Amino acid sequence: MYVFSIVMIVASNILYHIAQKSTPDKINPFVSLTVTYLVAAALSMVALLFYKTDKGIIESLQSLNWTAFLLAISILGLEFGFLAAYRAGWNISVGSLVANIALAIALIPVGIMIYKEAFEVSKIFGAVLCIAGLILINR
Repeated sequence: MYVFSIVMIVASNILYHIAQKSTPDKINPFVSLTVTYLVAAALSMVALLFYKTDKGIIESLQSLNWTAFLLAISILGLEFGFLAAYRAGWNISVGSLVANIALAIALIPVGIMIYKEAFEVSKIFGAVLCIAGLILINR
């Protein structure tokens, strides 16, 4: 599952960015996003039938907290942000790279302060290289 999860993220991200970049410019982005979420909800409900856990659906619903709502808000921001970026002219090969490097750098203080993750010298060097890469990509 360790490797499979990353492969799934990469494969899904490839499809995601192709779909975002290929969404027609003339369509209302929120119509597109609404259809996207309805299809995703239907697929989630089907997957729910096959993904067995020790808790039932009702018990799982009762265990929900604020994170599901924050995730919904963040997903809407991500979806609209990438759609807007591609409509503004970002290349698929650069827009995602810039966004993900900036995200990784922005998550460093989150990891350190909130999750008490270690940040060794090698990671500092890696972050500096990422920042240098951002500068070079945007020249």
